[in-house]
Amino acid sequence: MQIRQLFRKGQVYTVPNLMTLFRILLIPFVILSYVGFHNTVLTIILLAVSALTDVMDGIIARKFHMISDLGKALDPLADKLTQVSVVLCLAFEHPLMWILLALCVIRETFMLIFGYLTMKRANRVFSARWYGKLSTVMLYGTSLALLVFKKIIPHWLTVVLIVLCMVCVVLAMVLYARFFTGVWKQTEAEENK
Repeated sequence: MQIRQLFRKGQVYTVPNLMTLFRILLIPFVILSYVGFHNTVLTIILLAVSALTDVMDGIIARKFHMISDLGKALDPLADKLTQVSVVLCLAFEHPLMWILLALCVIRETFMLIFGYLTMKRANRVFSARWYGKLSTVMLYGTSLALLVFKKIIPHWLTVVLIVLCMVCVVLAMVLYARFFTGVWKQTEAEENK
């Protein structure tokens, strides 16, 4: 099977995939509302819409059997782009976030390259693993706390939350490296049978 066969035409234009595309298109507005207009409330509303859309696209995909390989690839991409954009916004107020942003960019570049190579080698798309989801929850939780409670959250707690996010991002990258290596070895073993 070729990679282009993973993304069959009938699985491209589904409601969940369109909802994921909407989340991606929402990202510039999130950045503009926070960095351009300095409107925290609007930013939180846009992120809430994005999060609600993220939850709903998964429910719809499972309930109506619309799970697709494109969706498996596009949904995490939308998550990561949203995360990186929020971390970028917050980096202007919390300098430690620049390090977190760099780690996120390194991880996502790694994931893009090795995820593609693994998909090409195994001829299938893999869903997100628990450690990737943990990293996502930590990033969103920390970002939300820094947005909602920005005037009352103590500096030490901000530092602790950001450092915990860094640990989760690095941990996810290491565990994904192990996962990709395992898939490659398994694929090689199956090819050698």
